[in-house]
Formats: sequence, C-alpha cells, structure tokens
Amino acid sequence: MAKVTFVEPDGERIETEAQNGSTVMETAVINGVPGIIGECGGACTCATCHVYVDDAWTEVVGPPSNMEEDMLDFAFDVKATSRLGCQIKIRDNLDGLVLHVPTRQG
Repeated sequence: MAKVTFVEPDGERIETEAQNGSTVMETAVINGVPGIIGECGGACTCATCHVYVDDAWTEVVGPPSNMEEDMLDFAFDVKATSRLGCQIKIRDNLDGLVLHVPTRQG
C-alpha cells in the first residue's frame, strides 16, 4: 500500500491508501475525493481526473504519454505538472505521493 495525499484547492489535505496496480483516479473515487470525477472510468477518454503532481514528485511520476497529452487539451488550467489520474499507476516508489486537485475539471 502506498499513501497518497490529495490537496484540495482550499488547502484541505485528504490522505488515502492505495493498492499497488490501482490508479490515482481509482484511489480518489474510492475515497470520495471531491473534484476527481473519473467520468470515463479510466479509459483516458476524458479529463475529469486531472491532477497536478506536486513539484517534489514530478520526476518520480514521470511525464504523460502522447495519448494523455492529447486528452489534457480538454482539461481546465493545464500546467507543466498536469496529469490524468487514470494514467498514474500506483507502485512502491510512489508511497507518499502528493497531488493537487484543480479548482474544476474540464
């Protein structure tokens, strides 16, 4: 299990535990994280699980794939640290991951 912290736009921190192999989006939805919708269920066909990876974690998480970059075009307020939660798989080296939830989804 990895600990994943979601930081809401108002600064509230929601600490969760995620199973290896699950996605950030699945973890957020299971734990009722406000602002993470996951409308397409993780098929990378929407941008409703958009998150900002905390600066300290961007290298560990890695960059988005080309397909993910295309879907991020539909997200609101995309930044250099933007990722789709459905495309980030939980693994051991993500224990302690911090993600920021946008003010709204695309």
